[in-house]
Amino acid sequence: MPLKIRSRIISLLMLLVTMSSYNQSDNPCLSVDESGIIQKAFNSFEKDLFTYYNFGNDSIKTYRTFLAEVASLSLDLRKLPSDGSIQLAREFKKIASSKQSLWIKLSEYEKPETAQKSATTTSKKNEEEILIFNYRGGFIQCLKNSSDSSDFSEIIASLEEDGNISTSLVSQKIYYLLDKDFKTFQVKNFIAFDIYYSILMVIEKAFK
Repeated sequence: MPLKIRSRIISLLMLLVTMSSYNQSDNPCLSVDESGIIQKAFNSFEKDLFTYYNFGNDSIKTYRTFLAEVASLSLDLRKLPSDGSIQLAREFKKIASSKQSLWIKLSEYEKPETAQKSATTTSKKNEEEILIFNYRGGFIQCLKNSSDSSDFSEIIASLEEDGNISTSLVSQKIYYLLDKDFKTFQVKNFIAFDIYYSILMVIEKAFK
């Protein structure tokens, strides 16, 4: 077998082994999702990420490069997301109705008096209401409470109080977590949903 072909086969096998190790089978937080969309979306996210950056099985470099590009606003959003991930972002929009959803309406997340004002303003303008990542929901709370990283837990705790922090700033905070934290399902899932899919839900209308 020619050396080049053999090298490509080995590289492909290494990537497949890497991807299979990220299958979330050890993620107890999936129990809050009866539909299975969270696991499906996470798998699609990692496939997009590892295909786009092509760093082999170097998950820390892959994740950190993604976060750095989000933080610096240099991410090429025309090339990174797959059709499957775009469709999943649209599905998340459709199911953002309960208090346990990954995203909820901004008016439902804010204080009651602010929520009423926000809902009235949205209704008057006849615009689609803004969705915000649900830091107080069951899934994200499970990620926080099951994590051994105090830094990661503190980041989520601060976002529970103020969920309007920009995605680029959140990316910066996550970027500086310890290497060992990047290997955990808690941090990987947080990056997948609060950063990647939150972006896709904003830009999905630009895709056919």
